[in-house]
Amino acid sequence: MRASALRIALVTLLVALSDSSASAAEDEPWQVVGNQGLLQVVIVPRAKATEVTAYRAQIAKLCPPDRTCFINFFTNASGAKATLPLPDAIAAEATARFRRSAKNGAEVLQWSCRLGIPGGECF
Repeated sequence: MRASALRIALVTLLVALSDSSASAAEDEPWQVVGNQGLLQVVIVPRAKATEVTAYRAQIAKLCPPDRTCFINFFTNASGAKATLPLPDAIAAEATARFRRSAKNGAEVLQWSCRLGIPGGECF
């Protein structure tokens, strides 16, 4: 009986730990490395690299409506220090690029072909 109670406690603990680590990954911030003129460079948490809605949420935070806005998104699997210019390890991990022209009223979110996200052109 005592071993059974211990197993239940252990399973409960493991479930709680996995839930908190999944929640932490969901809440991981998107790091704005810096700007190069109008272009913002952003590091995407790897867990969010293919989530279109997560990019849309970040774009809404980073780009004021009706303003010209350019963002290049990257992951950083190597854990390299994120600085501008980007280290080669990060530059090789482009995930998406967003372009909005207030003058032309055009807006494009384009994905890296390596991600295999269906729909639209990729780079």
